[in-house]
Amino acid sequence: MTRDFSTVGVVGLGTMGAGIVEVFARNGIDVVAVEISEPALERGRATLSGSTDRAVAKGKLAAADRDALHERVHFAVGLDALHSVDLVIEAVPEHLDLKQRIFAELDRVCRPETILATNTSSLSVTEISVATSRPNQVIGIHFFNPAPVMKLVEVVRTVVTSPEVVADVEALCARLGKVDVTINDRAGFIANALLFGYLNHAVGMFEAHYATREDIDAAMKLGCGLPMGPLALMDLIGLDTAYEILDTMYRRGGRDRRHAPVPLLKQMVTAGLLGRKSGRGFYTYERPGSPVVVPDEATPLATEAAVADGARAITKVGVVGSGTMATGIIEVFAKAGYEVVSVTRGMEKSAKVCEAVKTSLNKGVVRGKLAEADRDAALGRISWSATLDHLADVDLVVEAVVEELSVKKALFASLDEICKPGVVLATTTSSLPVIDVAMATHRPADVVGLHFFNPAPVMPLVEVVRTIRTSPEATATARAVCAALGKTGVVCGDRSGFIVNALLFPYLNDAVKMLEASYSTADDIDHAMKLGCGYPMGPFELLDVVGLDVSLAIQRELYLELREPGFAPAPLLEHLVTAGYLGRKTRRGFRDHSHR
Repeated sequence: MTRDFSTVGVVGLGTMGAGIVEVFARNGIDVVAVEISEPALERGRATLSGSTDRAVAKGKLAAADRDALHERVHFAVGLDALHSVDLVIEAVPEHLDLKQRIFAELDRVCRPETILATNTSSLSVTEISVATSRPNQVIGIHFFNPAPVMKLVEVVRTVVTSPEVVADVEALCARLGKVDVTINDRAGFIANALLFGYLNHAVGMFEAHYATREDIDAAMKLGCGLPMGPLALMDLIGLDTAYEILDTMYRRGGRDRRHAPVPLLKQMVTAGLLGRKSGRGFYTYERPGSPVVVPDEATPLATEAAVADGARAITKVGVVGSGTMATGIIEVFAKAGYEVVSVTRGMEKSAKVCEAVKTSLNKGVVRGKLAEADRDAALGRISWSATLDHLADVDLVVEAVVEELSVKKALFASLDEICKPGVVLATTTSSLPVIDVAMATHRPADVVGLHFFNPAPVMPLVEVVRTIRTSPEATATARAVCAALGKTGVVCGDRSGFIVNALLFPYLNDAVKMLEASYSTADDIDHAMKLGCGYPMGPFELLDVVGLDVSLAIQRELYLELREPGFAPAPLLEHLVTAGYLGRKTRRGFRDHSHR
């Protein structure tokens, strides 16, 4: 039998603490909410009232239930008020000495059987526990912000936490309607260990002027389906909090450079640019605490004229290739009103591509997303060819052939001879250097990367990759074309992985390393990222969909170019690929898909 918690204490009533109070009170548990002073207590009370009033206004909480919830909460100044509670959760700022002082005091005040819990997201639960005479009754209960909404709780046991305490807390999480993952005490636990390496990498990308803040954030939202871009998320978390978490994880987690805070982060914290709470971080906000972004000196001009400035007129487009990506790109251009010349290696392949485009357009008609007349008009704009010579009068060529540098270079050398001057030549490569392809021509200024995402008709993102030889006109043309296609074009430099893959795959690789170290299970890691961070898929789900061989190839490219030790492919990933476990396509990857 697990114990029944009738009264819990919460120490610290900031956003997180007030949210935890609400979670318990919503579920019929009496709460003693404690702060250090009367003004801090009033702020906590106001935070709780604001949250519950918003829930009532949105119809998510009845007014009577809100009133009953408030009656369950007793506010008090000082830890002495916690003398008779069954469980205390501490949610004060992330400073080890502060938490140790509080736990030493709680040890004195609370009954011997009371469980003492910390909501720390990055500090050592073990180091906090040794400030008490009952380390076996100390545990981490890490809620995610906003606590009333987020489903995940990380239950963190130390080497001495009693199994009964773990079982009691797991049962409590179930009573609160939360999904818990139980893990050992390690820097960053699951979610932060995977999330903050990625966030730090994004800050480094911005610091290096590789891409704008807007383009980095748009790339991850539109390319990966994430709820927020990394820089906007840093502003929400608070740059000071993010710095503390990264610094702690770097010192506690084996000094992995992925967690060494990017210098810009420290500079921004020192300058008081802390994100939303200070009104300015990577973005500028209407006022401190507001989520509303307002234009500042770094905001790009959003006018069509700015996009089209210097762009060349494009009316006719050539698409070279016969795979899924080429087929999707042909459809996208034809639907947007461009004349399209499809070139494949033989009329048989052309017939297959033609059939695939027709099938996709017909699906659009059946689903009510495309009128029959528009389908017929789109098909009427496409001509089919098996020779590159038919590209002599196009304005833009998009290459979507196999990912082999020698093949692409030979193709671009041919296009250089056939195409008229001023034509923009684009490659859809996702992993090869665009400059290598550009230098196979005598017109590298006209060569760009146009990295569409699969499936091209659906995915709203295109990465526009400019090399050190690409002209501003060619970049402007590529951006204007993306806008005309109804896509978001993000501009970045010619570096391995561009924006999306360079940020996504090291995070996936980190997840494999975590599994390899037997820290947690694939299921719990997937749960943590979906429920704790709002990701549409967990890392292992995504790896099985992408293909482990594709993922390994991309990770190897990143490691070869950046030579960052933390980017070395996880040995487990290499072993699975060697064994032929490539994911869904072979019915076996990190999970067995044979029965699905």
